[in-house]
Amino acid sequence: MSNSRIYVDNSATTPMKKEVLTSMLPYFSEIYGNPSSVYAEGREARKAVELSREKVAKAIGAQPNEIFFTGSGTEADNWAIRMVARANKAKGNHIITTAVEHHAVLHTCQELEKDGFEVTYLPVDEFGMVSAEAVENAIKDTTVLITIMTANNEIGTIMPIKEIGAIAKQHGVIFHTDAVQAIGMIDIDVNDMNIDLLSLTGHKFHGPKGSGALYVRKGTKIGSFITGGAQERNKRAGTENVASIVGLGTAIELATSNISEKTAKLSKMRDYLINEILEKIPYTRLNGHRTQRLAGNTNISFEFIEGESLLLMLDMKGISASSGSACTSGSLDPSHVLLAIGLKHEIAHGSLRISLSEDNTMEEMDYIVNSLIEIVGKLRAMSPLYEKVSKGNA
Repeated sequence: MSNSRIYVDNSATTPMKKEVLTSMLPYFSEIYGNPSSVYAEGREARKAVELSREKVAKAIGAQPNEIFFTGSGTEADNWAIRMVARANKAKGNHIITTAVEHHAVLHTCQELEKDGFEVTYLPVDEFGMVSAEAVENAIKDTTVLITIMTANNEIGTIMPIKEIGAIAKQHGVIFHTDAVQAIGMIDIDVNDMNIDLLSLTGHKFHGPKGSGALYVRKGTKIGSFITGGAQERNKRAGTENVASIVGLGTAIELATSNISEKTAKLSKMRDYLINEILEKIPYTRLNGHRTQRLAGNTNISFEFIEGESLLLMLDMKGISASSGSACTSGSLDPSHVLLAIGLKHEIAHGSLRISLSEDNTMEEMDYIVNSLIEIVGKLRAMSPLYEKVSKGNA
C-alpha cells in the first residue's frame, strides 16, 4: 500500500470523474460561442448551459428557472445571504445562523453586522447539532433570514433541515442552506424540505473547481449579485463559464444517481475506520454525531499530539488527509467547529478529518489505521504530558 498514495480529503475537494472531463472538453475549443449570441455557435452554447440548469434543478427537486450558476459555493453563500438581507431590509434586520457554519456564511454574516444587521449565532450540542426548537425560539418579528448548513464540512453532522425548513415556512422567514457537503451524499428535495435558497459547488462531487450554483425559490425577494450584463436573468452579470457549467451538470447527475448504493459502501468503510481507531488507539474521541453524519466523514481527536505533525507524517506515508477545513489549514487557531462542540484547545489541535469517496477501499482503511497506530505512538513518545499520564495509568 505504501507505494501508491491514498487520498482521503474528499471534503476539501474531489478528483474530477472522466465522464465529467469528457463532457466539458468540446466547450473549450469546438463549441466556443458566447451563450448570449444569436448565431449558431452561441445558440449551441446556450443549449448546453440550459441543459445543465435542468440537471441541477432535477437533482434537488427544483425548477430550471430557479437555478443560477455561480463561480463557487462561497459565492453562492455570499449572494444568498447578502442579497436576501438587503432586499428584505424593510421587513427587518435579523439573521439566524449557527456557530459551526462554513466561513463563507460566518464571515458574510459578520460583514452584515457592520451594516447594522443583527445576527444570532446559535450554539450546537456536543455532536455539532442545532435543535429545530432553538431555531424557532430565536425567531423575532425582525427576522428576515435563517441560514443553516445541511451537513458540517468538518465533523460531518447532518442538521435537521426539514424540521427547520417547516419552522421557517410557518413563521414566514426565508430559509437558506449551504448544501455544499451534502449534494450526492443525502437526498435533497427543496420543496419537501421547505428550502428557499440552496448553495452547492461542483468540486465537492467530482465536478470542476470554479463551478457552483444557487437555487432561489420562485418569488423569493433577492437582489442581483453582479451587475454589468443580463446573464443569469439579470442576477449575475458576466459571460457564462460554459465548460464548467456543463461539467457541473454532468457531475451532479452522476452524484445523485446512486446515493443509496454509494452511501452504503462509504458508511461501511467509515464505521470500520472509526471503530478500529477508537479501539486500537487510546485517548481518542469521535467528533460529530455517531449516526447522523455524512457517510464518508470521520473526524477524530488524538490527545497529546499536534495535528500538523500528524498530517505531515501521514503525508510521508502516502496518505492525504486534513486537520479540518481546507480554508483554515494555514491558520494556527483551532477549528471553530471543534471549539463549538466543547473541545479544549489542545484536544482540538490534535484532530484529524478523513473524508472518503467511492474510490477508496477497505484495504486502504487498514493501511490508514496501522499508520495511525505507528505515528501516534511516535508522537506521543515525544510528549512529556503523555508520559506522565501513561505512567499514572500503568
